[in-house]
Amino acid sequence: MIGLIKKKLDVLGPFVGLLFVFVIFVFLAPASFVSGYNLKTIVTQTVIVGLGALGMTFVIVGGGIDLSVGSIIALVTIVTAKMLNWLETDQVAFVWLAAFSAIVVGALVGLLNGLITAMVRIVPFIVTLGMMQITRGVAKWLAREQTVIAPQTILNNLMNVDPEPAWLVFAPGVWTMIGLTALVYFILKYTVFGRYVFALGSNEQAARLCGIKVRLNRIWIYTLCGAFTGVAGLMQFANLTLGDPTAAVGLELDIIAAVVIGGGSLSGGEGGAIGSIIGALMMAILRNGCNLVGIPTYVQNILIGSIIIGAVAVDRLKHKT
Repeated sequence: MIGLIKKKLDVLGPFVGLLFVFVIFVFLAPASFVSGYNLKTIVTQTVIVGLGALGMTFVIVGGGIDLSVGSIIALVTIVTAKMLNWLETDQVAFVWLAAFSAIVVGALVGLLNGLITAMVRIVPFIVTLGMMQITRGVAKWLAREQTVIAPQTILNNLMNVDPEPAWLVFAPGVWTMIGLTALVYFILKYTVFGRYVFALGSNEQAARLCGIKVRLNRIWIYTLCGAFTGVAGLMQFANLTLGDPTAAVGLELDIIAAVVIGGGSLSGGEGGAIGSIIGALMMAILRNGCNLVGIPTYVQNILIGSIIIGAVAVDRLKHKT
């Protein structure tokens, strides 16, 4: 009975936290906070961190960590801008080719993370910390340490708060996030690979003894994280409308925080797609509401940092009982 209650609380906890934060700003913030446009803005502001958090969910549930995601996002914005300039066309097929190429670059960086982690057996923290610097350096080299202007294409519309056509209601990036959330939820809950991810995070040695190919699945986990981060980088490009090698500095911390706030355990074996998106949405609400109330940025940082520490503390207490 107690175990069932704990399981229900694990599922409902992120929802309760999200509702609590939202209600606070309903009372504290101006009436504009609950306007239709601002709510759409909040959801749109969730997209980049949310997509990165979906990829990070695989890694954290599998018992790993990835500090390179912010640098991957920056690299993807550069590759997208470079590809669009190289193709010199606004034809839809070629534009999506450029977008796909950029996402593949993100997946390749993730593949490298997975290969080094699994084959060389270096701890993920060190591997991805090094890859964070390498990827950022490559982005700056490709961009010659300056922003890369790109031509106007349909990619620029992916993050429009008021989309065209209007019947979409939300930006195309939001629908992309929703679709990929459903995909990650399905993979983790209903596929053999999803069970392997949880098994690796819960007890890697036991998973190996059960015949699970630990190295291969670890490589797949990081490759998927890189691919999802590539999609997040594409949305960052749409937001900026150019390539920026300095983009997303520190964003890896927001992405990891979203997963942890959403119920993911840094010890591995726990987490989910919906919880990670709720975590990203909670941080977007906090930042949006604080800006409307007039709370300084440094106070926002302190607040979000305290929430992260609190979420990890709750996770530790939960595992002690």
